Amino acid sequence: MSAAHRRRGQPAVEVWRHRGSIATVTDQREIAERFLALHRAGGPLLLPNPWDAGSARILESLGFDALATTSSGHAATLGRLDGAVTRAEAIEHAAAIVAAVGVPVSADLENGFADEPAGVASTIEAALGAGLAGASIEDWSGAEIYPLELAAERVAAAAAAAHAGPVHLVLTARAENHVHDSDDLDDTIARLRAFEAAGADVLYPTGLTALEDIRRVVGSVSAPVNVLVRPGSPSVAELTQAGVARISIGGAFAFASVAALVDAANEFRDQGTYSFLERAAAGSAAVRAAFS
Repeated sequence: MSAAHRRRGQPAVEVWRHRGSIATVTDQREIAERFLALHRAGGPLLLPNPWDAGSARILESLGFDALATTSSGHAATLGRLDGAVTRAEAIEHAAAIVAAVGVPVSADLENGFADEPAGVASTIEAALGAGLAGASIEDWSGAEIYPLELAAERVAAAAAAAHAGPVHLVLTARAENHVHDSDDLDDTIARLRAFEAAGADVLYPTGLTALEDIRRVVGSVSAPVNVLVRPGSPSVAELTQAGVARISIGGAFAFASVAALVDAANEFRDQGTYSFLERAAAGSAAVRAAFS
């Protein structure tokens, strides 16, 4: 901890970063401010989701301005399905991604790994300690959608923790009903409005693909809106015109890499040929470019 931080009484959050330097709370505050500023309606932040430190560095080398973890992609690296990662594992994973890159990183923290607001706040405090610029929490418990009042209380507790100190952690609040058999857009909008009032910086209506629905959400709230790309999603150009401020992909890149592995392995086993070596060479070149 630096003497300056001791004098101010501020915690010096120190995070190892890939350039070999140490990031202090001042660095983290500036990175979080930069992350929030990247959310612009009409010029959305393209937010890819790495699944480990290596994929994070490759995506950074390709010019992306910020990154976000993926709970499903991370779980797959551990041989598990989504929802089977602990809070400690998620925070450790997020800290490793933060340490690997110089761009802002947001973390997918599922439901905050707690049902009660106090537990969600503790998770956000851990996210700050990991050096993150942002974090998201869901209104899905793993078994059911939280009642609106409790969901809003959870966001309020998360926002209080995210914004209490010198770092304004960018809090994203997710409404999950459209991926859990409840296509009720009115309920989604009511939830997002409540989350915005509770202090969320970014709103995330998970599962929407119809452009008309997305336009309606954007027009119903003031905070930036994130859209998760899914099969049938509008193009980036269409989402830009709709006023979306951030576009993310979840575990799509992680599972595209798994599909490439399966294809290559099946070819090797069943055909005894090696056409995958051309793709492997391209991947090796990308690694050398990113890691050198």
